Order: sequence, then C-alpha cells, then structure tokens
Amino acid sequence: MKYYLILFVIIYPNLFSQIKFNVDYEADYELNYRDMNTPNALVAKTTFALLLNKNESFFKNMNKYILDSLVYEKKISYSGNAYQDMKVTEKYYSDFPETIGTTSAKMYISLPIYNKNFRYEEPNAINWQLFNEFKTIGKYKCQKAIAKKYGRTWIAWFAKEIPFPFGPYKFSGLPGLILEVSDERKDYVYTMYSFRKRKYTCNSANMYKDSKLVDKKKVFDFKRKSMQDVNKFKQIIDDPEIIKIVTKEAPKMAKSYNPIELSIY
Repeated sequence: MKYYLILFVIIYPNLFSQIKFNVDYEADYELNYRDMNTPNALVAKTTFALLLNKNESFFKNMNKYILDSLVYEKKISYSGNAYQDMKVTEKYYSDFPETIGTTSAKMYISLPIYNKNFRYEEPNAINWQLFNEFKTIGKYKCQKAIAKKYGRTWIAWFAKEIPFPFGPYKFSGLPGLILEVSDERKDYVYTMYSFRKRKYTCNSANMYKDSKLVDKKKVFDFKRKSMQDVNKFKQIIDDPEIIKIVTKEAPKMAKSYNPIELSIY
C-alpha cells in the first residue's frame, strides 16, 4: 500500500475530459516487463487495449481503460484528495498511464506528471527491416521484422492477414497488425491474446483535459527524475515512515529504473 501511494502521487491527475474514438476492432495485449535493471529483476505483467479503425489506432493500459470508462460514466468521481482517491482507484493503478494515438503520419501521446497533463507528438517513422522468417501466433501466420528505436533493437511479428498497420505501444508501419514485439533483451515483451471486431464509440479514449503541448524532451524520462524528487512527496505525504522509505529508496530506484525508451529517438 505504501509503495502504491508513492507511485500514485507521481502520476495522479486531477483534470479530466474526453476525446472520442470510433472503434471497429480491438486487439488486446499482455506485456511482460522488467522495469528495474538489477540482477534477478522481477518480471511484471499487465494488459493493454489497442482500439482500431482503418485510419488510426488508440493504445492504453487495460486498467486505465476501465478506470476512465467508470469516471466518464460517473461511477467513480475524484474528490481532489490524493490519498482518498488512491483508496478508490488502487485496483486500477498502472505503471503505464499514457495514452497513445497513432495515424499513418504521427503519434500523439498524452500523460500526467504530478497533477498536470502534458502531450507531445512524434513522427510515425520506424525503419523496419523485413525478414523471410515466419511463425504462427494463435491462428495467424506472422512474418518477422526488426528495427532500432528508442535505444533498443526490436523484433516484431506481424500478420498480413489482419491488414492494419498498427501494433502495441508506438510500434506500427508494417503491412499487417503486429501480434508480438520485444526488445533483444526481452525486458519488454508484448503479445496479443485477443482480436475481435467491435463497433462502438469509445467516449473515454483520452481523459486528459487541457493537456499542454510540449517538446518530448521536456517530459522524457520524467519518472526517473520524479523518483529522486523527495520534496514533491513531502508536500503531500505527512507520514514520517513513508517519507523515510522514499528518502532511502528513491535514489536506488531511479538509478536502476529500466524504462521502455532508453533514448528519445
């Protein structure tokens, strides 16, 4: 509970609104990841929803997908008190609070930092190299592709049978849906476990209100930096025991943090 509060304070957003998204299909992914670069680092798991239509996609963590829907439907409301709201939303916590919209030309990323919301844009330009290697994932024949991006080498498997040039996280631009993608070290491994036709409007696709447009450099690696900013916690947490834990552990966590993006490009 105490560690959850520490992380909740980092990403707690207090402003919400909605951007709608027209959904024709949904692909769901499991992510196995190691976000700490330490010996015998534990592998954590979480899931994501990739909402699709022929022109664009929208990617968000499944817990956030559910939470945002409940907030939009007014089944959950925020009081403005971080601790009280944490108790209500604890089971929906995610290490991945960002939302990612992708078109053929650009990616649009929104995310909270402390109690403010930001957004940045990136060109959708991954230079994939295709290989004449194939494997079956579920019922789909998939082809191999490799690209260097964000400081890692990524191996993707895509299915031409599903003619959408999208995939999990920021991975797209292949002649078929990406069903699996991982870095060479397998610190981050996305695998699709469900694909189905949908036909609805997701009213809570992006719930970050009044997000400030910034250069990616302004928000890159914010989590590592925020891990070391003990003063931010002191403004909200008045429990001496938690402050003591934060002060001792924050520098270690920041140094060992292993984000999905090791570099901006």
